[in-house]
Amino acid sequence: MEGSELPKSKAESSPLEATAAEAHKNKIDVKLETPGEIVSPNPSEQSGNAQVQEWAQLVSDISSRLPELVGDFFTRYKQFLITLGLFVLLIVAVKVTLAILDAINDIPLLAPFLELVGIGYTAWFVFRYLIKRETRQELVTEFQSLQGQILGKNSLDS
Repeated sequence: MEGSELPKSKAESSPLEATAAEAHKNKIDVKLETPGEIVSPNPSEQSGNAQVQEWAQLVSDISSRLPELVGDFFTRYKQFLITLGLFVLLIVAVKVTLAILDAINDIPLLAPFLELVGIGYTAWFVFRYLIKRETRQELVTEFQSLQGQILGKNSLDS
C-alpha cells in the first residue's frame, strides 16, 4: 500500500531517493499536441518570474514618469545646460571655421589673392578714415551710432 505510507524524513531517505525527489521537483511537463508548450512551471522559475515582473514594473513606472523627470531636470539645470550648449556650439563653430580656412588655403593662388585683397582694403581704410582729422571724427561718429543701434541706447547723449 503505497498510499498509506507515511512520508520519510530527510534523514531516513536514501541519497538515491533524494536525487529522485530533486529530479521530480525539477521536472517540466511538455504537451505533445503543441511542441514546446510548458504545462506546469517549476516553483523556482515562478520566483524568477516574480523578480522579472518586479523589474518590469519598476522599468514601467520609471518610463511612465520619464517626461516629468526630464522636464524637472531641464527646469532645474536650464542655465547650466544653455551655457554648456553654447560652449559646445562655440567649439564646433571654431573647428568648422578652421576647416573652411584650411580648405581655402589649399586652393592654389587663392590664398595670395585674398591676402592682396586684405592689404588693399587696409590701405583704403587708412587713406579714407585715418589720415585726416575730420575723417577720424566721422569714423568715431559712425562707430558710436552703430554702438547705439546694437546696445539699444544712444551713446551720443552720454
